[in-house]
Amino acid sequence: MLNRRAVLKSGAAGAAVLAFAPTAFAEDSGGPALNALFDQFVKENLDQSPLFATSLGVDTGERARQKGEIDEASLAAIARGQKLVASQLALLSAFDRSSVGIDDQVSFDVVMFGLKNTDADNRRYPYAGGNAGNPYVISQLNGLYSQIPSFLDNQHTIETKADADAYLSRLEQFAIRLDEEAEVARHDVALGVVPPDFALSKTLIQMNALRAESADSAPMTMSVVRRAKEKNISGDYAGPAAKILTNKIYPALDRQIALVTDMQKMATHEAGVWKLPDGEAYYHDSVLTWTTSTLSPADIHQTGLDIIKDHTAQIDAIMRKHDMTKGTVGERLRAMYDDPKFLYANTDAAKEQLIADLNVKVAAIRTRLPDYFGVLPKADVKIQRVPKYLEAAQAGGYYNSPSLDGTRPGIYWINLRDTAEQPLWLLPTLTYHEAIPGHHLQLSIQREAKMPLIRKVSYFSSYIEGWALYAEQLADEMGMYADDPFGRIGFLHDAMFRAVRLVVDSGMHAMKWTREDCVKFMVDTLGDQESASITEIERYAVNPGQACGYMLGKLAFLAARKKARDALGAKFDIKSFHDAMLVGGAVPLAMIDGMTERYILSRTVVQTRT
Repeated sequence: MLNRRAVLKSGAAGAAVLAFAPTAFAEDSGGPALNALFDQFVKENLDQSPLFATSLGVDTGERARQKGEIDEASLAAIARGQKLVASQLALLSAFDRSSVGIDDQVSFDVVMFGLKNTDADNRRYPYAGGNAGNPYVISQLNGLYSQIPSFLDNQHTIETKADADAYLSRLEQFAIRLDEEAEVARHDVALGVVPPDFALSKTLIQMNALRAESADSAPMTMSVVRRAKEKNISGDYAGPAAKILTNKIYPALDRQIALVTDMQKMATHEAGVWKLPDGEAYYHDSVLTWTTSTLSPADIHQTGLDIIKDHTAQIDAIMRKHDMTKGTVGERLRAMYDDPKFLYANTDAAKEQLIADLNVKVAAIRTRLPDYFGVLPKADVKIQRVPKYLEAAQAGGYYNSPSLDGTRPGIYWINLRDTAEQPLWLLPTLTYHEAIPGHHLQLSIQREAKMPLIRKVSYFSSYIEGWALYAEQLADEMGMYADDPFGRIGFLHDAMFRAVRLVVDSGMHAMKWTREDCVKFMVDTLGDQESASITEIERYAVNPGQACGYMLGKLAFLAARKKARDALGAKFDIKSFHDAMLVGGAVPLAMIDGMTERYILSRTVVQTRT
């Protein structure tokens, strides 16, 4: 999965987070008038998001000042952002789409989709900044307290004294933004929008863990000290950083802890967003936000049940070949979790070995990529542990994209709070999903492609997560489990896991399933540890609809491949098909069919000419 609230809306890349310099579209030859309009949009949005500028690696030159800034988080800033979306939507709506070629029309449609959905949410929902899909400003997964420390350590680069000074400036602003964010949370609480009690309990655990660090040795202090020393940058950074933490950040964090403690007193145990103002519509729009699909909750629920039935039968067949017959499939999977032969020791040394072994898997599949892809990424990918202070509530793995120029690699984060949650038979599939041929391959190709930047940074969760889930199946088709039947069980388990998500997400938010109902269904079906299942279910509670995008996106890619193969027959080429799906960047699921039609036509024309 990806872990970036800055692009929490699937269509937000077409609206609120597109950011780059106006000259970025020089490599695109068509539609100068449309590109000029996009230039204006990206400039406006870059002005509002210093963090995304840093994420893209463009906080230099005229925008160097932004390296010392953090996005405003106040109610006033949210209102300005909403006004900007409405303005951009009006400008794009007035543009004559028929005046540009097909590639520019695709870009037009991608941006229009995002702007329309974002503007509609802004008008309908007065809480969470109008963001469907993320109802709670502060939770165990959302909030500056969890995002900024990791961002500063991993995305704020330090090469010069100015960079180190900018780090201190961002620490100063972090304290201000925490109070602004608290203002928004109080606004939402007054509207009756409070996270479930279990989510707030985890939030407090993480906040208190961050607060408990001595300012002198806290990760936020040591990050700038360590990196300044590595670059031979003179000056005292330990003292100023610790002083900012002591005098500004920690008091602001204390105020947030007090706020969340008060919120917990009024929280209920109900997990679903049906309880929120206009909750039924909010879930519908959350599904649209995350999946770009208009499927009803009932259809989503049944799709999940059907896939679970199919994959349970496949897993059962493999198990029976290996004399694993006792109990339900879920119980047999549970036994695999508990089997010592599949477990790393729960020690730091063993966890380092686990990461080293994952790097071997990445290297092995990398050698097979040229048989399946014509375009390959230039940016590297690194595998790192989730920081210990965030382990409690984070998913098993997630990914951060490389900078646009590739100088900062992509990062596949793996949660190693307990190695029993990461058995050997599941690790290959997680790695193919997060690294290659999953997130790292897709997002790096998107950012390195020769196309307008508005497309390079477009973010549609169902496309991106759907590709990563499709990549898990592709790894199987590439022969990565040819001699690893237990690894193939892991692949089928993880695919079924995404089908379970369809069932529990719709069950929780549309059918009033309890947290405990969802946990039991997941544990019984998958055999997963209850602790891991609880983390997952609690994640879906605060990110309604997000968990549905994986399987719905995968099904869209599989349908596109079948359609192309059926149409082209022996002329079908998997390498060119994958390139056609990837080099144009992320799009709403509804646009994948059009991409497929254009691919079929292009191959037909090529074959006719040949």
